[in-house]
Amino acid sequence: MLEKYLEELGLSDKEASVYLALLQFESASPAQVAEKTKLNRSTVYVVLESLEKKGLASETDSGKKIHYQAAAPERLETYVEQQQLKLEEMGRRLKDIIPQIKSVGRESGERPVVKFLDGKDAALKNNLDFFESYDEKGTAYFFFNRDLIEEVFTPKELEAVQKIRPKKAIRGKSLYVSSQTTLPSNELTERKKIDGAQYPINCDMSIYEDRVQIVTLGKSVSTIYIKSKDVAETLRSLFRLAFENLK
Repeated sequence: MLEKYLEELGLSDKEASVYLALLQFESASPAQVAEKTKLNRSTVYVVLESLEKKGLASETDSGKKIHYQAAAPERLETYVEQQQLKLEEMGRRLKDIIPQIKSVGRESGERPVVKFLDGKDAALKNNLDFFESYDEKGTAYFFFNRDLIEEVFTPKELEAVQKIRPKKAIRGKSLYVSSQTTLPSNELTERKKIDGAQYPINCDMSIYEDRVQIVTLGKSVSTIYIKSKDVAETLRSLFRLAFENLK
């Protein structure tokens, strides 16, 4: 139980075992610690050195042989405080390091994450998950065929999806095809209707940040989910080109 708790504080399993063993001696040689913990002596030397660096053990004068003693358990409070300070500093540095790490990944070539899902239920679930993952920044872009969407999904199913983005106040732009309905723009979403005969859209496509979702509509419903900054950025550029040049 105590060893598990010390591990949760940041000690390795061997460090926890050696520290608790040392507490049972006024001072102990590495050989005594090895016997107590059932660790080999070379490992004990390495662990004792590590505990010294953490301020949880120290060497003591005991004739010709090196002995060690454990720091008082209260020293663990100082150790935890030091770990917290290190984590805070790492958190501050991470903000500067993340862009550098991203640039390394970009230079080496991005590997997209691609998922394929089959069926209407899977499409609906992934659609809900996709929208739930939105945060409150950026703009979402949509291509869709309103007629086909209404054939595939019930009004209740559509309502469940359509409620998510407004709750998160995420702006959107849409290019859509519809033979029956004209969807007006509102304060959250700018919409433009296109000629489905000249420019057919037979899928429902959503683009947001580094994610793309494509749902094929009709008798056979399938979903392709792509997580790729390059793919999303390319499709977003094509959308903007069409949207901005559409009269």
